[in-house]
Amino acid sequence: MDIKPLGAVADKWTTVTPGRANEYKSGVQSPRKSWSQATADAAQNYEAGVQASIANKSFDKGVAKAGDATWQKGALDKGVSRWPQGVSMSGPKYQAGFAPYHAVISGLTLSPRGAKGDPRNYTRVSEVGNALHAAKVGA
Repeated sequence: MDIKPLGAVADKWTTVTPGRANEYKSGVQSPRKSWSQATADAAQNYEAGVQASIANKSFDKGVAKAGDATWQKGALDKGVSRWPQGVSMSGPKYQAGFAPYHAVISGLTLSPRGAKGDPRNYTRVSEVGNALHAAKVGA
């Protein structure tokens, strides 16, 4: 099959695709099919794919192939510049997501605190952990 050289394909991707933001936006605003419905319809395929990936040890292989350098480069090159805006935009979702756990913590009456190093202090930690876990799993 005749295909352009890999470098030419990659160059076109990096020079043309960034200018397609309006097409991206339009696709998000008017998808051909509901994202949630398509995702729900694919649940069985997702589960089968995850099981196949586990059996193939794909996660382990991918981590070994990428290594720390790949993760770190991506996080530094993309993550640092996107961090402030992402955090700023996430305020309402953060508050809504943390609200149930905030309510649990604020409603606790913990056992008395002991002196520094007192084993009773670990009991207090356990009380908080157990209450938060129960809230998470709906117990």
